[in-house]
Amino acid sequence: METRHLQLEGMGCAACASAIETAIQKVSGVDYCSVNFGAEQATVAYDQSHTSLEKIEQAVTQAGYRATPVVEWGDCEATACVPEAAAGQDLLQKVWVGGAVSTVLVFGSLPAMTGVYVPFIPTWLHHPWLQLVLTTPIVVWCGQSFFLGGWKAVRRGTADMNTLVALGTGTAYLYSLVVTLFPGLLTAQGLAAQVYYEAAAVVITLILLGRWLESRARGQTKAAIQKLMGLQAKTARVIRQGEEQDLPIQQVVVGDVIVVRPGEKIPVDGVVLGGKSVVDESMVTGESIPVTKQEGDEVIGATLNKTGSFQFRAQRVGKDTMLAQIVKLVQQAQGSKAPIQKVADRVIRWFVPVVLAIRGETPDLLPQIALLTFLLWFSFTGNLTLALMTMVGVLIIACPCALGLATPTSIMVGTGKGAEYGILIKDATSLELAGVVKTSW
Repeated sequence: METRHLQLEGMGCAACASAIETAIQKVSGVDYCSVNFGAEQATVAYDQSHTSLEKIEQAVTQAGYRATPVVEWGDCEATACVPEAAAGQDLLQKVWVGGAVSTVLVFGSLPAMTGVYVPFIPTWLHHPWLQLVLTTPIVVWCGQSFFLGGWKAVRRGTADMNTLVALGTGTAYLYSLVVTLFPGLLTAQGLAAQVYYEAAAVVITLILLGRWLESRARGQTKAAIQKLMGLQAKTARVIRQGEEQDLPIQQVVVGDVIVVRPGEKIPVDGVVLGGKSVVDESMVTGESIPVTKQEGDEVIGATLNKTGSFQFRAQRVGKDTMLAQIVKLVQQAQGSKAPIQKVADRVIRWFVPVVLAIRGETPDLLPQIALLTFLLWFSFTGNLTLALMTMVGVLIIACPCALGLATPTSIMVGTGKGAEYGILIKDATSLELAGVVKTSW
């Protein structure tokens, strides 16, 4: 049974994670699959005689997402083993632009929204054509990921957070556009020709802000792992054919005899052949007092040789070293699910089909729910604008993203911070149990 980790792209909410998990579990030969929305990774255990990693990746692609294998330690440079964070800089730029424009639009719309004249806000700031010019770049540029993601979801017959945002903001924008171009259509029916450009701009900006905060949290957590990987030595002085050679750490193989001089990091795990020294192993054991090493003693890669010089034979290299196992432990802890998250997943599995109806092959009921909301409000109030805005509200808020994101993000941050301070947390269950530990002195 092979276990691999896949880096996922294209997820927009907890429903996406559930869809990917379902798609992978349907592949013949897959024994176990767990998708962590916060870490954007899938952990898959599968029988190599019945399926392959390529087939699993194809299943993810057919579900409308993208999966790439996480590079194993030893197959790359240490710093390259950490997947790159999402394009946080691009998100931040869009948040700044969207925030500035949204502020102008909201201030310009205050008199219309409150019905109160505000002396310092010029009336031309609420002119429909000006608001159209200001809002269009926000919808087209800042919101393009929502509309593209929503379209992909429609093509595969499902709905996700992108669908909700695209429908909600798109409806508000198109309604306002019609009012701007043909105001007489509403005034002829005795309705106010009111535009809602600020609603589309503000919603897009706030959701982008949330995604940037998620990206920032993931980046900080991955930085903790990268610091662990950075502890590894970059080169090793290996004795080959009677000569000492400085080789990249990736070229060291089991059985090589390695020379370590004072002040150098021990490159890999092994056993001392000759010489004597003291080694600082605090990065592994937490013990601040250096340990004496002589012939026959084991040494650990990434620990620091202090005074003497010695030779040792490499026993574990690459992904088999103790440092690599520590990094793997942290990554597994970040990808694990706490008991409380399993409860949240069960809630989501019922919440999504009932409210959004996007589980498995169930037809998407979201348009019908939104349409029913519109018809009920319009029937009872006769106010087209109010009914339309209520429908938009249903489209935007009816996704349990916070429910599905909060726990995995907390696990990522908790385990990452622990690793940063030298505390290794076995899994999410241990992290949750730590919250109820009581001590007495």
